[in-house]
Amino acid sequence: MSASADPDEFKQPAIRHLAWLCRAPQLYRGAPTFVPRDWLPPDYRQQLHHWDHAPETLPELLQGAPARRLGHYFEQLYACLLSDLLGWPLLARNLPIRDSCRTLGELDFLVRNLRLNRVEHHEIAVKFYLGHRSAESGLVRWYGPDSRDRLDIKTERLLTHQTRLTALPDTRAAMRALGIQTPPVPFLYMPGYLFQPLREDLPVPEQVDSDYASGRWCYPHEVDSLEPEGWVSLHKPHWLGPWCQTVAPETGRLQQAAAEVASTGRACLLGRLVRGITGWVETERLFIVSNDWPTTPSKDSRGRVKSAALIEQSQ
Repeated sequence: MSASADPDEFKQPAIRHLAWLCRAPQLYRGAPTFVPRDWLPPDYRQQLHHWDHAPETLPELLQGAPARRLGHYFEQLYACLLSDLLGWPLLARNLPIRDSCRTLGELDFLVRNLRLNRVEHHEIAVKFYLGHRSAESGLVRWYGPDSRDRLDIKTERLLTHQTRLTALPDTRAAMRALGIQTPPVPFLYMPGYLFQPLREDLPVPEQVDSDYASGRWCYPHEVDSLEPEGWVSLHKPHWLGPWCQTVAPETGRLQQAAAEVASTGRACLLGRLVRGITGWVETERLFIVSNDWPTTPSKDSRGRVKSAALIEQSQ
């Protein structure tokens, strides 16, 4: 697991998640990659500590309960990073692009980079992929818990469609209505985790940061080979960044989670904790998936396979 932040450095979960965003390794590193730490002011961690110790001063974007969907919460955090840590004006967020008949797409963020005095278009995603080698072909692919989501397909879509939306005439018309006359510079920000199989280290795509955040995955029957204690379930939005807590983990959670996955077909993410200076801190992560994954996608809380349209929204 890549240590992009000390798990128990911040008390407020939103600040811990925001700190992770500032330094998280990414699942795509190329020419359009946006790297926050290249732009953050030297004292940004002092600002995070101030918010953490004085919750009443939290930016409006981080006040109240986090959005239910991880993707929406991730967008809130990123908006805070841009506007409150970098101090860059947000010109548009989730700007729909339509022609006369249909929706062509949506721009995640249009922002003015004050350091270079230019408009930028940022497309963002946070992703969690599990490596799998086909028994028939030997081909290695990286799937989401919902196996219809795949790293290579997602990256291709971002690079060939999402980041190129601003070249469309309908997009330029929408931007002119906002007073944006020049084409924005496109960027992609995609942090996340890659999970290796329990007993094999698969080759990682060249596009991924070398210090990528990592974990392991297994099927329910494989948990018997693991250290049985110290595990807790990680629920969204706490998939972001390292988890910590003040109380000791419950005993038997690993075996209980494996039984639940086998019964429901719903994947479960767990973290293993060890005692730190101020509490219990995460040291490793484990996804448990159903025995027929990736042939069958993970199910939702009602035991249903999600529709393709909901895959992105729920992550």
